[in-house]
Amino acid sequence: MSIFERYAPFIQDYIYRSNWESLRAIQAAAGDAIFNTDQNVLLTASTASGKTEAAFFPILTLFSEDMPRSVGAIYIGPLKALINDQFMRLNDLCEEADIPVWHWHGDVAQSHKNKMLKKPSGILQITPESLEAMMLRKHALIPKLFGDLRFIVIDEIHSLMRGDRGGQTICLIERLCRMAGADPRRIGLSATIGDPSAAGEFLSYGTNRGTVIPKIENKGTRWRISMEHFYISQQNMPDEKTDSDAISALDEKTDTAPEHADKGMAYIFEHTRGKKCLVFVNSREECEAVTTTLRSYCEARHEPDRFLIHHGNLSAAYRETAEQAMKDEDVFMTTCTTATLELGIDIGRLERAFQIDAPFTVSSFLQRMGRTGRRDLPPEMWFVIREELPEPRSMLPETVPWKLIQGIALIQVYLEERWVEPPKLDRLPFSLLYHQTMSTLASCGELTPAALASKVLSLKFFHRITSADYRTLLRHLLEIEHIQLTEEGGLIIGLAGERIVNSFKFYAVFQENEEYTVRWGSQELGTIVMPPPVGEKIAIAGHVWIVEEVDHKRRLVYCEQIKGKVPAYFGDCPGDINTKILLRMREVLREDKSYPYLMNNAVGRLKQARATSRNSGLTETPLICLGGNMWCLFPWLGTYAFFAMERFLKLKCADRLGLRGMDSSRPYYIQFTMKVSPQEFFAVLNEEAEKEFDPMELIYPGEVPVFEKYDEFLPEVLVKKGFAYGILGIDEMKSRIKEWEGKIN
Repeated sequence: MSIFERYAPFIQDYIYRSNWESLRAIQAAAGDAIFNTDQNVLLTASTASGKTEAAFFPILTLFSEDMPRSVGAIYIGPLKALINDQFMRLNDLCEEADIPVWHWHGDVAQSHKNKMLKKPSGILQITPESLEAMMLRKHALIPKLFGDLRFIVIDEIHSLMRGDRGGQTICLIERLCRMAGADPRRIGLSATIGDPSAAGEFLSYGTNRGTVIPKIENKGTRWRISMEHFYISQQNMPDEKTDSDAISALDEKTDTAPEHADKGMAYIFEHTRGKKCLVFVNSREECEAVTTTLRSYCEARHEPDRFLIHHGNLSAAYRETAEQAMKDEDVFMTTCTTATLELGIDIGRLERAFQIDAPFTVSSFLQRMGRTGRRDLPPEMWFVIREELPEPRSMLPETVPWKLIQGIALIQVYLEERWVEPPKLDRLPFSLLYHQTMSTLASCGELTPAALASKVLSLKFFHRITSADYRTLLRHLLEIEHIQLTEEGGLIIGLAGERIVNSFKFYAVFQENEEYTVRWGSQELGTIVMPPPVGEKIAIAGHVWIVEEVDHKRRLVYCEQIKGKVPAYFGDCPGDINTKILLRMREVLREDKSYPYLMNNAVGRLKQARATSRNSGLTETPLICLGGNMWCLFPWLGTYAFFAMERFLKLKCADRLGLRGMDSSRPYYIQFTMKVSPQEFFAVLNEEAEKEFDPMELIYPGEVPVFEKYDEFLPEVLVKKGFAYGILGIDEMKSRIKEWEGKIN
């Protein structure tokens, strides 16, 4: 029997109605794995390849043959927008079979949730944070809701494998299954998995099953990629050419104010006209600034506003307006966005995506480009690399266009090797350990220390945590009254802990800044961090507003819209770049290879950068003299190994080298002054690196390196240990120093 024949009749009818001539490879492979094994399944295939249907066609078929007596499948999505989108798609599919589909997150009406609680059935779509809230607030109902749970589908699983949020998801699944007495199979979906076997191991954490990873031959896809470079200045450089006469004409029709002098923005403005596009940026601040600038161009040209905005700090109404407009086939608008539109949501027939500067990861590049290329169009992405014009007296490292080189490296490493960042699963997740300890205690009530330790440390994600470290944590939590000891010797949530656990912010393990809701009359615009005083300006929702009132008690900001431009601030947005990318960046500067996707300005800027590199020797000699006793080190290391190198130089080598005034541009270079020769520099580094030392020695005196959300509630020794052993890339750093020794000698 073929996979198609095995599907339930209503699935077959759906396929006929959709005019599919055959099943896609991913659907045939998923059907075979789900129907013919009892293992977990990891489905990896390109964006828009039909992974969701591939997972749910066999699941719904099995349900139609034997309907679960509770919720039968949980779909965990990383974003509300993705859940809303999949809810509509699954509803259409399940209607005929009378299989309910429920969605559950902070923007869903309570009436919808109550219906599911009264009659648990079908499929539940939920975010990790809402699942955490359900485990806490509906603890007693878990057996009723999930007693016959058979499948857990985790969408965009790659997005959950680089931090505590993925660990939280796996812990919640394990806890839920124990409480419900269920043993569901897990199905992971992703378009960008760098190490499938590691991802399969992660997916199976805490189960007695292995993971089937079908090998799917993807058809070759033709990409349309371009990359152009612009200086952020009022005038073009003499050798810099604008892309078209239209941009020059645009400048003539606008005033000469700085906000109209950005050639990169003008380039995007002209090439989105009459098209449906996304403009990706790497931070919420930049998202606001770019939207404001593009809208100012509309105003200067007396054109209707054709730019929307979408990021995590906007209200649900603003986000949904952008999503609906992008789905409308007759609306040709452009949305400026962060990673919130990077994942799975189908937003219709997009013609192209723009990326301002380089993203931090290959995974992000692939996801963002994958938003286009649906409905038989090739994926299309235009990189717009913007760089501040170097001052005439700028030193060497500042004259290298790092973002341009990074963008090229990201593309090349995938084209040449199909390489994507592997998951990082070797951290010591003490912040998450605190969170799951408090969550377990809050949901279960009083537990003996032994029972609590048994429940928490037996969760597979904490396999690197020792009993001794856990005792250290519990003693500290008793001291700060986050937990307390009862007369019977049990543990319960303490007074200070209740304030944490009872806040809605407790459900999330990712970092959140203290936010204020911004209102314009009765309309909610979104949230900002630390509002300015009354009378100052803020940027949000793509417009500029003047603050009229700040209610600190209720965390509300009231404002009125005005014209103008002002930076937005939502909190820091750090990037995590892999060493593989830095090494490919070095090769970009070394090689004479041309890249067909580079446009005129980018070709010229790369040529300059390569000449600078050859003249200075920066790709061959890691240490370059900038004049006098000023030096610059180019380690070609990723973010966390670069962290280790900075600390190693300061704490282990500085005195012997006479090293002072260290200044870093992570993860590209480190500048400093020193009193020794290059030969002595490398000899000292190698000598110190060969000594055995505890990673804890790379913590600065008096430093408590708070890195994750709940680190502030941990004993200092565990914060330091988690950073030293789980964050710093010490082995990679030592390996690079060893390479240098060979070259210098």
